[in-house]
Amino acid sequence: MKVFVDRELCYGSAECAHRVPAVFEFVDEYGVVRPGREETGEDPEVLEAAERCPSQAIRITGAP
Repeated sequence: MKVFVDRELCYGSAECAHRVPAVFEFVDEYGVVRPGREETGEDPEVLEAAERCPSQAIRITGAP
């Protein structure tokens, strides 16, 4: 499953980058998925980051 951050929704709390720095980083005041880490949507920490994102900007798509 793929993970991405919707920049239209993200307001830059950096919560994702603090929770899972191996997958997310903070760039230009927005959370983004690190290059090459897009296929980590099944990771429990990534799923939790998506659930806890205050702007609900983290999206997980695709079937496992």
